[in-house]
Amino acid sequence: MGWSSFFEDQLSADETDCARLRIATVHRARMSAEGPNGPVKLKLPPKTNTSDFAVGDWVLVDPQDRQLQRRLERQTLLQRKTAGARAPQLIAANIDTLFIVTSCNDDFNPARLERYLALANEAGTQTVIVLTKADKVADAEPFVTQAQALQRGLHVVTLNAKLPEAIDTLAPWCGAGHTVALIGSSGVGKSTLLNTLAAKAPEDAQATGGIREDDAKGRHTTTSRSLHAIATGGWVIDTPGMRTLHVSDVAAGLDVLFAEITELAPDCRFRDCTHMHEPGCAVQAAVKSGTLDPDRLDRWRKLDDENRTNTPTVTAARGNKRPDTSGKRR
Repeated sequence: MGWSSFFEDQLSADETDCARLRIATVHRARMSAEGPNGPVKLKLPPKTNTSDFAVGDWVLVDPQDRQLQRRLERQTLLQRKTAGARAPQLIAANIDTLFIVTSCNDDFNPARLERYLALANEAGTQTVIVLTKADKVADAEPFVTQAQALQRGLHVVTLNAKLPEAIDTLAPWCGAGHTVALIGSSGVGKSTLLNTLAAKAPEDAQATGGIREDDAKGRHTTTSRSLHAIATGGWVIDTPGMRTLHVSDVAAGLDVLFAEITELAPDCRFRDCTHMHEPGCAVQAAVKSGTLDPDRLDRWRKLDDENRTNTPTVTAARGNKRPDTSGKRR
């Protein structure tokens, strides 16, 4: 189920008899978990805030009355900023690989995919772009080429989420003990892919919905996050569709995403170069020479500005405020 020495080392001597379970669903007033013997309905202590828990979390539970004792520290955590909320929304915890699912139609949006990638990079997870509905287009290669150009060394696969062959395509990341998460817009085939990976019987399958053909937008059929066993021995976390994704506190993730810009910046004449109009800017020189895509620079600037605006400030010397854009690994 993904238990490792990272979690084992967190146990104290008086906790060795506790049941070790993974959070499977999180609702406002209740949570469920998965264990070696199947699903468990957890008994929550008074004043438990379920928003502090993410699907995929490891928790210790009293084996007699199933009461939650505590949550273990996470190895990885995916979270996002939501409009109007002080705390980030937790998406999934302790995942090894994030499958960013998009389709070979009008849903394919490089700028949105870059936001997902920044989120995954910051969390320290491996990432795979999964292009669904490849069977609906004459040639999926242009979509693959665009996706591969978004980040160095990025894995990109194409598949038909309805076919069993999708299991073989994703098998390298879905082995025993490995946890993956599905993220992407509504209508791209996440629920269909989940049903295929988990070999769901018709009566247990996640609901799926169609898309509007004029703009390739789908309806929300998944309304909450959930953990499911994969037929190949791993685990998959399904998530509701996202169309809006604000970036915050992902400076390190952006550095990885836009490595070609990050590596040029030290060669600029000024340390605080904005790469817009300063003389001696190595980044602008690369644009003029044709070695750097100007659209990439524009998207980097937009995400970098948004990240600086949304990242909470920390108190510096003498009470001065500065944005915390150093990036944090979780």
